[in-house]
Amino acid sequence: MTDKDAGLFAQITHSRTASEVVRQIELLILQGVLRDGDRLPGERDLALDFDVSRPILREALKELEQRGLLVSQHGGGTYVADIIGQVFSKPIIDLISRHERATRDYLEYRRELEGLTAELAARRASETDLALLARIVEDMKAAHGRGRPEDELAADVEFHNAIGEAAHNIILLHTMRACYRLLSEGIFFNRRAVFAFADARDRLLAQHIAIYEAIAAGDPDGAKQAAQAHIDFVMQAVDSAARADEWGRVARLRLLQRDSQPGTPRVASHETNEKTDTST
Repeated sequence: MTDKDAGLFAQITHSRTASEVVRQIELLILQGVLRDGDRLPGERDLALDFDVSRPILREALKELEQRGLLVSQHGGGTYVADIIGQVFSKPIIDLISRHERATRDYLEYRRELEGLTAELAARRASETDLALLARIVEDMKAAHGRGRPEDELAADVEFHNAIGEAAHNIILLHTMRACYRLLSEGIFFNRRAVFAFADARDRLLAQHIAIYEAIAAGDPDGAKQAAQAHIDFVMQAVDSAARADEWGRVARLRLLQRDSQPGTPRVASHETNEKTDTST
């Protein structure tokens, strides 16, 4: 069987033991090939893929479950466990979400990680990596043309994840995936707020294209600069949205106080949607 014809799971040709099955599945998870929530093939098919007996396979899957890497659902199959969600514990996630300072620190942290990841991707990306990035960029352009911010936001995370994969550094890969998980769940800030910034959608698309082109050209310095410029823009947009929220909050308090004073003419407020406007 050639590499081209090989499937995801390779036959074990020497010592057909549970430990060899465990090792192969662990590596697929570590390398980011198997992701959180991915379903493994059924027991019969998986045993055939590995060319091991079903008792050996069951022993291996049980060991991986005990290690917290797989979860079984009765009658529903075996899945890769949510290991990324455990990179940050729930108490620290809750703590981060309650303090605004964490947003800037998160973006500052991401700025350096994104720069390093893009730089490594420009040096190491394979033809397959570049083809995937090109496909995601085309998806971004299509979503942009249809005026679908939600699709653009989804492609945004997919794009940065693909760069993490193209960097071929497993520590960076899992660190970045953990960061994007928190971002997608709105732990740090509402990502839609960035889209409220002037010409944000056009500028974000151009920034992503610039990152891709530098990686595709094998330009590490250019890729790093483009990735960091992208995060600089996001930081600026988030700061602007936060200021607008604060100005709106203070203005509403002033109006509330003014209306509470006897003899003061009441005026209609046009500020009630300010917060909504900065987060959609």
